Amino acid sequence: MPEYVTVATTAEVGDGDRIVIEVKGHYVGIFNVNNRYYAIEDVCTHDDGPLAEGELTGTVIECPRHGATFDITTGKALSLPAIAPVPRYEVRIDSGNLQILI
Repeated sequence: MPEYVTVATTAEVGDGDRIVIEVKGHYVGIFNVNNRYYAIEDVCTHDDGPLAEGELTGTVIECPRHGATFDITTGKALSLPAIAPVPRYEVRIDSGNLQILI
């Protein structure tokens, strides 16, 4: 059954920051873009690379290995070599805590 899991506080992920956490066997990148929070699985769907280590431009992240790009708001793959979307997690704030739906 899906549940919200606290992963950090809003103070830990300031505007423009990102963190990677492990939740229930999944590595998840948490991003703060213009004080809006997004969460995606930290695995490129092209080659399982560490996606959250890539360059973030607006809400587009580029995989540092082969340059595939993804929209962190939807998980959609935007460029080759990736064709499959990356899993995205719903984020909510509860009393200053960032929570994702797992």
